Amino acid sequence: MTENTKPSPAEIRAFRAENPKMRERDIAAQLKVSEAALVAAEVGISATRIDGSAIKLLERVAELGEVMALSRNESAVHEKIGVYENIKTGGQGTIVLGENIDLRIFPSRWVHAFAVTKKDGDQERLSLQYFDKAGTAVHKVHLRPTSNVEAYHSIVNDLKLEDQSQDFVADDSKTPADESGSVTKDELRDHWSKMTDTHEFFGMLRKLKIGRQAAVRTVGDDFAWQLDNTATAEMMHASVKSGLPIMCFVGNDGIVQIHSGPIFNIQPMGPWINILDETFHLHLRQDHIAETWAVRKPTKDGHVTSVEVYGANGEMIIQFFGKRHEGSAERADWRDIVESLPKATSVAA
Repeated sequence: MTENTKPSPAEIRAFRAENPKMRERDIAAQLKVSEAALVAAEVGISATRIDGSAIKLLERVAELGEVMALSRNESAVHEKIGVYENIKTGGQGTIVLGENIDLRIFPSRWVHAFAVTKKDGDQERLSLQYFDKAGTAVHKVHLRPTSNVEAYHSIVNDLKLEDQSQDFVADDSKTPADESGSVTKDELRDHWSKMTDTHEFFGMLRKLKIGRQAAVRTVGDDFAWQLDNTATAEMMHASVKSGLPIMCFVGNDGIVQIHSGPIFNIQPMGPWINILDETFHLHLRQDHIAETWAVRKPTKDGHVTSVEVYGANGEMIIQFFGKRHEGSAERADWRDIVESLPKATSVAA
């Protein structure tokens, strides 16, 4: 294999065999291939190509019973144990509103999928893994000891594709976001101040053609102020201490996965800070945090405060709110925690 050629499926398998403890994302980065290419190399061995449709998955996934739902981006991994329930599909909005598994899904970004079997001693670990057109992981469903294995095999059989090749060709083309607007600070503040619901925020950014990070940097510190990058860990510890229920959002281009409730067990490990609770696991790379912001958005119930964490590429890694019900004011204890977090000593330009 030369520097300019991609490894063959056999070369990928050989590298994985030589590095059994290396994380899949690290293997993909070292080999300069997509995560999906790693899985595709195992087709016919431990993987089966299946239909990549999010809708087709959601039509059947409840049959599996209790599973672990995993969504991630480059810097955060969000895992929830539960069942897929209260599923609504249609139009641009597809959602899962289960007691534990809470998802906002963008089906057009789901393109490729595989059913994967991994050996763990005498155990078989089964999963359904979904990727975007570039081969980046969007969402994974991992079976648990109590999951319905018979239903899993039925789903795989029904969704199996004729194409069972081991090659994977990534489509790396991107539709650039239109952030070319020349909105002034006064215009941004005017639109921002007129929001009555947090869900209006994305529409405002799109209308004004401004990126999220640029907006929080621009709007003024009565609406957004920069925090020290230790603030996320401090917020987690303060929430545990007070028993405060929070909402934690991790997303990528194809999905946003949400935890709502208290958190209990925080464990640092190297660059990672982890929440290791019974039905919720979060793994966050603190060394990937470039900026952290406290953000206030007006609603009809008073302003709502979030903590937003951005990576070096300007993309949001993770977002936190205090848990509240629609139509209720924000909890004072959450607001107090956020407003007491350490501010950045050097503010972003």
